[in-house]
Amino acid sequence: MEELLDAVAGLATLLSSEKLQSVATRIRQTEAKKAAAVLSSAVGTPAANAAVEKLAVAWRNSEVASDQLALMLLAANYTHKKITAEQSTELVWTGPTTPFVSARRTEQALLQVINCAEHALFITSFVAYNVTSIVEALNAAHDRGVVISMLLELSQDHGDNITIDVIGKMKGLVPGARLYAWRDKSQEFFEGSVHAKVAVADDHTGFITSANLTGYAMEKNIEAGVLITGGQIPKLLGEHLRYLVDTRVVSPI
Repeated sequence: MEELLDAVAGLATLLSSEKLQSVATRIRQTEAKKAAAVLSSAVGTPAANAAVEKLAVAWRNSEVASDQLALMLLAANYTHKKITAEQSTELVWTGPTTPFVSARRTEQALLQVINCAEHALFITSFVAYNVTSIVEALNAAHDRGVVISMLLELSQDHGDNITIDVIGKMKGLVPGARLYAWRDKSQEFFEGSVHAKVAVADDHTGFITSANLTGYAMEKNIEAGVLITGGQIPKLLGEHLRYLVDTRVVSPI
């Protein structure tokens, strides 16, 4: 059965609802031993043909009736469409590109998260400087009523790991932001750093990236990340960051 379920899932995620409905109709009108020949003309791409062949082989090795298989395909397609509608994930990349893979740029993705925020925005970064477009977007978000929280690394003068006082600079650049630091570390995290680079808007849109809030990260470095819209990940990430504040793991500056 697992072989058949894998084949059903593969075909259901590959075809449009209209194509899959046509395949399901043909399945109801045939039997397993004739499936490959009957179904191949219902699809048009090599990938879809390979998926149909896989389904036909798996069906022959099962005891599932044609009506049952048709319903399995339709249910799998509906589930795939619903999940896709609720959450989307995009690759984000800064640096050298190739003509073979399409990806969003880091600055574009971060600006999307900031600009889509309506109520709350939480950003973390190790360092932050030379990001004019990001600063302008953050101030615009504050002006429209968004509560902005930022968790940044403390400077060496304040007991942590970097020479630049990024928190002091951010106070001047985005005066409306609520700034936090990981100041009182437990023994197991002694000498640890704020190395996460994430941005979450309204628990709905999240960006997880290797990029700090710097001009080089936005324009020159090789940086990679994912932009996630909808689903559980942005919600869990936003909740976790707020719990760090609520439980005083991180403290306001």
